[in-house]
Amino acid sequence: MERKLTIYYTSDVHGYFAPTDYAKACPAPTGLANCMANFVRDGNTLILDGGDTLQGSPFTYWLYSRGEAPGPTLARLMNLAGYQFVTLGNHDFNYGLAQVEAYLAELDARCLCANVQGLRHVEKTALVTLDNGLRVGLCGVITPFVPQWEKPENIQGLVFTDAFAAAREALSDLKAQGAELTVCLYHGGFEADLDSGAVFSESGENQGWRICRELDYDVLLTGHQHLPVENRQLFGTYTCQPPDKARQFVRMELSLTAAGDLQGSSRLLPAGNVTLPAAGELLAPLEAATSVFLDTPLGHLDTALPPSPHLEMALHGSLIANFFNQVQLEASGAQLSATSLANEVRGFDAQVTMRDIVASYVFPNTLKTLRVNRRVLKSVLERSASYFTLDEYGMPHVSESFLTPLVQHYNFDYISGVQVTADLRRPPGDRILSIRYQGEELPEDVWLSLCLNSYRASGAGGYEAYAECPVLRERTEEIAELIIGYVDQHRDICVDKTVWLQTLW
Repeated sequence: MERKLTIYYTSDVHGYFAPTDYAKACPAPTGLANCMANFVRDGNTLILDGGDTLQGSPFTYWLYSRGEAPGPTLARLMNLAGYQFVTLGNHDFNYGLAQVEAYLAELDARCLCANVQGLRHVEKTALVTLDNGLRVGLCGVITPFVPQWEKPENIQGLVFTDAFAAAREALSDLKAQGAELTVCLYHGGFEADLDSGAVFSESGENQGWRICRELDYDVLLTGHQHLPVENRQLFGTYTCQPPDKARQFVRMELSLTAAGDLQGSSRLLPAGNVTLPAAGELLAPLEAATSVFLDTPLGHLDTALPPSPHLEMALHGSLIANFFNQVQLEASGAQLSATSLANEVRGFDAQVTMRDIVASYVFPNTLKTLRVNRRVLKSVLERSASYFTLDEYGMPHVSESFLTPLVQHYNFDYISGVQVTADLRRPPGDRILSIRYQGEELPEDVWLSLCLNSYRASGAGGYEAYAECPVLRERTEEIAELIIGYVDQHRDICVDKTVWLQTLW
């Protein structure tokens, strides 16, 4: 007798519950409320989520800014979709442990996270029997890099262990419990190219390829990278990954024969234009209040700051990045500042609103000030300079390493305070010709203070040199809050128009 299982899977929703384009302030065919309108549940269906749910949108920023715990509200939205199992993502910890536990306490779904110890309302594994008698074993694991990125006070008392080791142990437990079909919910991605097997990274942040190669899970549901993957089978494991912001969801169909043969397929399906009525009703007053909050005028810039294509901004400088650095320099008292821009940036009208800020600086990071010297600056500037590649005609393009396996414009850093010259005709790693501070070439033995976001200060994104630097100061507020405070205080602002990086090609 053939037994079937249908899985609906979302991941990296990042607070996008409503069908709204917050940058343009208009409806959009996206959002979890629209995804969930497509879920058709019966006794042979599982509805699952891979984490990074609680943070990332102007909507959730507004919820947290009110000083209340938004977790129960977000849990109620998840409950309307009928989720049965979820795992956690690294960004779910951005607002602290109490917020995570408040969310999980109200959630109908069971949270599975086998490599996190010390968190309430979390289990390692689960075994469920479908109406057709199929015994499905599930586990959840999260990238173990959370302590590297997260503020210590947000994860105090928690222990994060290796995801692969936890997945291996969980698989053994599930088989011992009699699971006929095994599913791993993994908030992590793939460390190798799915077509060629070429290894991108051996850091351990992403271990999906290894899990498929060395463990015999039937299904691996991945996330974290925001990399659209459908209908793939690696080493006998069916795997997939949806993009972020609930633009699409995964529908996977599995069939197990009496002889034990498993067949499966998965498709990425669009969120669509139909909103689940109950979710729309719950969201309507919250979204209306969010819109008022976002359109509140705060101050005025001497020029509008529209975004340009990322390559153009990286080559010629970005006034948006200059403005962010301007804020960071005042907030930190540092001599230098570094910032990055998200893959999608709204930019600023001359009349600045909350919407401009929270849709342009989308990262949940705080501000750190490090002690750096020329050696450190050379290393990190070379990393940013590797963003460029030249074609056969000598014209610059974005390097493929910043575009695959996922788009990483946010890993190019804009620096203020030192004049830098980079020759893109030279090989990556040897492109920085000059680093000038206050009009003079920076000596090797001079130390400076540099402020940057906490994510980058950890060395993430290929900027390992920062991880070695002493921390001089740290602000506890999010950088978006610092920008809001800066605009509110100054009101009429002259934006720094210095071109800090000169590129030669």
